[in-house]
Amino acid sequence: MRLLPWTGADGKACYLSTDDPDSLLSRLADDVEAAQLASAETVQAGATAVLHDPDAGERAVRFALTRAVESLGDVLRIALSRSQSQTQTRTET
Repeated sequence: MRLLPWTGADGKACYLSTDDPDSLLSRLADDVEAAQLASAETVQAGATAVLHDPDAGERAVRFALTRAVESLGDVLRIALSRSQSQTQTRTET
């Protein structure tokens, strides 16, 4: 079972059960994860710039923090998914 990088309409986790890493949904999940990681890099750079700007106002700091928290959630979900995947692989061998 693979934890997907998105949630359902009800906010619950979505899982994919397949042995085919090249299935359409597996590739889509890989693409979404890659986009989320790239976005997190951009957000991190922007948040760093805001934090280093002594003239940054409250709105800029709140915006940067909000985006950083969203990105952190995405990255943690990817890390959890990959951790679960590695655990399953070790258990299956």
